[in-house]
Amino acid sequence: MRSKPLSYTALIKQAPHLLIFGFLMTFSSSLGQTFFIGAFGPSIQNEFKLSHSEWGSIYMIGTLLSAACLPWTGQLIDRFKLKNYTFFVFFGLCASGLFISIVPIAWLLIPVIFCLRQSGQGLTSHIAVTTMAKYFSINRGKSIAIAALGYAVGESFLPLLVVLAISVFSWRQTYGIATALLFLIFFPLVMWLLSKSSKDGLKNADENTATNKKESETVKSWTRQEMLRHWRFYLIMPAVIAPSFIGTALFFHHLTLADAKGWSAIWITGSYWVYAVGSVAASLFFGPLIDRISAVKAVPLFLIPKIVALLIIWNFSNPYWAWPYLLLLGLNVGMMYTGITALWAELYGPKHLGSIRSFVVAITVLASALGPPCMGFLIDGNISVETICFIFASYCTGAAVLIKIGLANVKPQ
Repeated sequence: MRSKPLSYTALIKQAPHLLIFGFLMTFSSSLGQTFFIGAFGPSIQNEFKLSHSEWGSIYMIGTLLSAACLPWTGQLIDRFKLKNYTFFVFFGLCASGLFISIVPIAWLLIPVIFCLRQSGQGLTSHIAVTTMAKYFSINRGKSIAIAALGYAVGESFLPLLVVLAISVFSWRQTYGIATALLFLIFFPLVMWLLSKSSKDGLKNADENTATNKKESETVKSWTRQEMLRHWRFYLIMPAVIAPSFIGTALFFHHLTLADAKGWSAIWITGSYWVYAVGSVAASLFFGPLIDRISAVKAVPLFLIPKIVALLIIWNFSNPYWAWPYLLLLGLNVGMMYTGITALWAELYGPKHLGSIRSFVVAITVLASALGPPCMGFLIDGNISVETICFIFASYCTGAAVLIKIGLANVKPQ
């Protein structure tokens, strides 16, 4: 008989090292995430004399290059030992942080952004979430939720710390300090945790009874090519890319949005803890929900909070509306972090999950690359942030309808 999903407490007791590894990897990915890089945006623009659209275009090109590489670099997680793969990715992340802290001229920002996005947003996150989805089955939702808390923790206080640090140090020194902490503390820690997990037995991370193992062997695992030949994938993807395109655009231009609304930079970045609360709450709730009713049934709900958040910006300007706006954005992201990878595992099986997820991540990274320049061009074209958010909300509404249709009558594996 198939074992029941564990509680969060029991799951953490059963596989503490692997779960903490996942958490620290997502937190460490902050160095290459938009919410972190975006906090340096005004300082970088001032030093290199860049307009909103120029800075956004540099960010787009670097991110597009990262997206082009991800289908190849991401699938390597299916071929190499996890410990070796993690070592090279994390080392690359630290090298990228050093690179941006010493970049001398504007055009070098393109390879700098490429390196940060590839190693941080791309592969460090990919390792964390794919590892959780591969080595957990009946507790997949909760394991991904625990790992995803690293995103929320980073998003909650790092942007404010960056703004405060830049007011004391230079932006270069601030990035250098962050990189040094990552290299000296987090790098050895994640490698130790992974080593401990390997000794504990990675494949025993979940509650693998003989029955569960037998069931997992009968699951059909789709290849990337099989997935691309099926129509369902194309109905799901508009919803999947929405948080990357819209969320990245908003966070990249949050200081500009705040200025348009009459909010201070300290107010918007200091309120990111509300975003984190929403993200954590959604992750912790959505994980058990997925384990209970499946990602196929739960995921179609995840765009609703983002639609409401965008309509808030469309309608209201009082500074206190920043809190429900950020809370709802956090709910959307928490549901996405927990649900989307679990959805791929349920639809297409675990065997080729690294290859499938890296391809999907490449598309979402492409979307995240297009978001900032698109919004930047609209802002430079004197389109109000209210109108932009209404357009975004309309897109999300259409995407929510498509994913509901795409997942109708699907039986999860």
